[in-house]
Amino acid sequence: MLNSQMVDFGRRSSTIRNFFEYGKKRRQIVGEENVFDFSLGNPSVPTPSAVTEALIDVLSHRSPIEIHGYTPSAGDIEAREAIAADISRRIGRKFCSRNIYLTCGAAASLASCIKAFLLDSSSEIIAIAPFFPEYISFVTGLGGVIKIVPPKVDDFQIDLPALEKLITSKTQAVIINSPNNPSGAVYTRKTLCGLSEILMRKSSQYRHAIYLLSDEPYRELVYDGLEVPFVPDIYPNTIICYSYSKSLSLPGERIGYMFVPDTVEDFDGVCWATSGAARVMGYVCAPALIQKAVALCASVPTDLESYDRNRRLLYGELTSMGYDCCHPDGAFYLFVKAPNGLSSVEFSELAKNEDLLLVPGDDFGCPGFLRISYCVSFEMIKRSIPTFRHLIEISGCPD
Repeated sequence: MLNSQMVDFGRRSSTIRNFFEYGKKRRQIVGEENVFDFSLGNPSVPTPSAVTEALIDVLSHRSPIEIHGYTPSAGDIEAREAIAADISRRIGRKFCSRNIYLTCGAAASLASCIKAFLLDSSSEIIAIAPFFPEYISFVTGLGGVIKIVPPKVDDFQIDLPALEKLITSKTQAVIINSPNNPSGAVYTRKTLCGLSEILMRKSSQYRHAIYLLSDEPYRELVYDGLEVPFVPDIYPNTIICYSYSKSLSLPGERIGYMFVPDTVEDFDGVCWATSGAARVMGYVCAPALIQKAVALCASVPTDLESYDRNRRLLYGELTSMGYDCCHPDGAFYLFVKAPNGLSSVEFSELAKNEDLLLVPGDDFGCPGFLRISYCVSFEMIKRSIPTFRHLIEISGCPD
């Protein structure tokens, strides 16, 4: 016998990946230059030279046993100290290796936190739409109940009254993602302060901590000098789940971390529970080689120039054509309302017929919108502009 839920998860492959695989097939048929694939959030900015140099340094000066052997479950102590030092420098407060647990990307961090906080099958985790679709898999696959706050489509901040109505005595945690995938919105300090006030009040009412899981793989990808608040300073019971996939263009290396600040209620218990959850799910340790490289380049800045150029071109062109877009303040996504009364699936299929690949927002909890991933080449965006213009014209025409 097989676990039917797991069979269902395996059968329902990611919509994003399906578009990406379709794009690869189409490029073989019609040519690379004729497919405009905006489906996958795969960084197009090259990995910084500092990372390559760090890898060469590790490979040249460390023994093969050290490079390729197991690290402690929480991660290489040198890497954890370097990351803690980087956070301390940015925040202006001292943190140490005990606050850091290295993981295989932010996904493993988030899954470990969710597992740690699910007490039984009635435990609830709340997510804010639009959200990364795998949140549903993480929560339900680990035996919990996920509740979704509807999207606030005027600005894609959090609908705080709607969130408050969803919180019950069974609520264990709330997941936020800012800068947001797929909307590109960045939660303001005002929004986060409002969220904090609700969570503090509800934690007091129900006599247990409601934790905030801040999923932050796009933390460095913000534009125009916008602030990304340090969430634990606003809500003490926050755990940060981070990945170097986007900031250092390392998605395939699977390296990230859980950051548990000292302000978290029952700090030792949370550290043990999250590490225990990682152990139960078979996360022995993150890849050793990239851990050691990160120790040497934890403070390397993110190159935003090409993403910003893509963002300004695409947003400017689409809005001038009449597309309704959320202004993308962070990450590398543009979230566009399907034009002329079409559903997101209908417009996505129309675009697909023109070899323009846009992901419907339905799986992100936001029907009616489409995600455009602009971490692509500037030249591809320029070539795609006439197709976007053609689509908005024909989508408004009767059959």
